[in-house]
Amino acid sequence: MNLVIEESPLQVLPSLAMQVGLNEAMVLQQLHFRSLISNKIRDGHKWVYKTYEEWKNEEFPFWSVDTIKRAIRRLEDSGYIISTSSYNRMKMDKTKWYRIDYTILHCQGGQDAPSTTAKSFQEEVQIAPSTEGKMPLAITKEIKRIKKDLVENDLDVVSVIDYLNDKAIKQFKASSKATARLVKGRFSDGYTVADCKKVIDTKARDWLGDPHWQKYLRPSTLFNVTNFENYLEESRAGDLPESIPPKPFELDFSKGEA
Repeated sequence: MNLVIEESPLQVLPSLAMQVGLNEAMVLQQLHFRSLISNKIRDGHKWVYKTYEEWKNEEFPFWSVDTIKRAIRRLEDSGYIISTSSYNRMKMDKTKWYRIDYTILHCQGGQDAPSTTAKSFQEEVQIAPSTEGKMPLAITKEIKRIKKDLVENDLDVVSVIDYLNDKAIKQFKASSKATARLVKGRFSDGYTVADCKKVIDTKARDWLGDPHWQKYLRPSTLFNVTNFENYLEESRAGDLPESIPPKPFELDFSKGEA
């Protein structure tokens, strides 16, 4: 495909945009793509787990969070998207899990739901042919890079390790089974990609540049089950506004005794 600039494109399906709206069609197509490579399976369905901020930063950087919320809410209200937060381990975590109701799209000549059985990435790609009347696979990332960096179909692990490498100036590999196991362990505890990045930001700020401590900017330290919770609490404490110290009491000797 010849592009104006070298950048992975988003797809817009004209028939789907006429059916649900332009923004909503783009969200549906991208959710379909993410569902194909998702390994988050609950109740026999593939789900995509993202905060609104992650939708913006990772998928639609040209939209505001409010625009994304409105598009998703319309799709939820019309039944195209099914969402829930009931799968979160922590009740305070309101991040949603999303999937497409393919029964509605199927009535319109759309794609079937992605299979939840174990398949290779190439096999998953083949179930989404680009034919008229079908929802094609959105080419939003370079396929070669995804196939190379994909860790058991978990792009969240890749996102976290890439962020650590960028912040700590390291070269850890997301393909390492030990590294992936640590990060996935925190996901299974109910923590999010955003939580992992907060921990990385906090400890990079504390340790980077210190000859002794900077060596601990590594997955085995940051994502250790005990360390991670403590580091995350440190990051949350840093988000609190600084308290204003009380004004010191000053005696006024210009006045006489009462």
